[in-house]
Amino acid sequence: MASVSPLGNGIINDTYLVSLTAAPERFVLQRVNTEVFQHPALVMANIEVLARHVQARQTADPTAAPWIVPELVPARSAPQPWVEVEGQTWRLLTYIDNTRCFDTVTSPAQAREVGRALGTFHALISDLPVSALADTLEGFHITPGYLAQFDAVLAAGSPPTEAPTLEALRFVEERRGSMAVLEEAKAAGHLVERPIHGDPKVNNVLMDRGGTQAVALIDLDTVKPGLVHYDIGDALRSGCNPLGEEPPDLTAVCFDLDLARAMLEGYLGAARGFLTPADLEHLFAAIRLLPLELGLRFLTDHLAGDHYFKTSYPGQNLHRARVQFQLTRSIEDQEQGIRAIIQALT
Repeated sequence: MASVSPLGNGIINDTYLVSLTAAPERFVLQRVNTEVFQHPALVMANIEVLARHVQARQTADPTAAPWIVPELVPARSAPQPWVEVEGQTWRLLTYIDNTRCFDTVTSPAQAREVGRALGTFHALISDLPVSALADTLEGFHITPGYLAQFDAVLAAGSPPTEAPTLEALRFVEERRGSMAVLEEAKAAGHLVERPIHGDPKVNNVLMDRGGTQAVALIDLDTVKPGLVHYDIGDALRSGCNPLGEEPPDLTAVCFDLDLARAMLEGYLGAARGFLTPADLEHLFAAIRLLPLELGLRFLTDHLAGDHYFKTSYPGQNLHRARVQFQLTRSIEDQEQGIRAIIQALT
């Protein structure tokens, strides 16, 4: 017998905790959103490649910091580690016990550990060839592509008239020219693709029960080739906004410089060895771009009818977009301070 209960608050897949009465092990059961992940076989293959690579690195260096990668549990009734039931894709993953996650960062010490977690993850996979990973989400984190989708959705619908939507549209228009900054640097050869997590927000970092040491990054569906800057920017977007992604008071949203300093210190302490001078030069651009990009995605989904991100009330994606835009504005207002932190740490 087993009990199954909802787990986490993800807005893409449906996730459940499976507890067995006859065994101490627990597992994570997920229904994969195949509208988002249209090639689940490639997603599973990437997770397996990642797990094997990290295990090999840890075997070769027993002194490395402890790190756990969730593993796919083989399916009894299928040749692959997932099953198809009535057109739905289900999988089982190992559950990492004696851990907890947080939706927001509450102290510089915690921020430093979240940064160290991402840096450790990047360092462990920095020598994994990008050719070993499939691009499971083509266009993911390619901001000019999201801008093109936004333009198409806006052109296909009725002109918005609500003041909050019009304000959000103006915000995007004023920043249109800066959205290709990282892709232009990649095209010019200044930045190169590496394996990335793709979605390293705070609640995807598992901490030990005491909340003092990170032991894993979960939600590995978005592991793929990309720019590490997308991960760095997304981690700071999530970790340096103490109010979280959906606070009711937009005016209170602020990018916290103390948390940013601690998070970058933790990240660079673990990842500095493989970063190039050009990587470091583009850190501020990444920090500014990622909340702008996510806000653009939320706004596009709102205009398109809420097909991508789960919502529980009308206008939720618009509110999410406005939170990210307010965070972007806070980052822009503090550019000098953020650049000073980066310079001091690099």
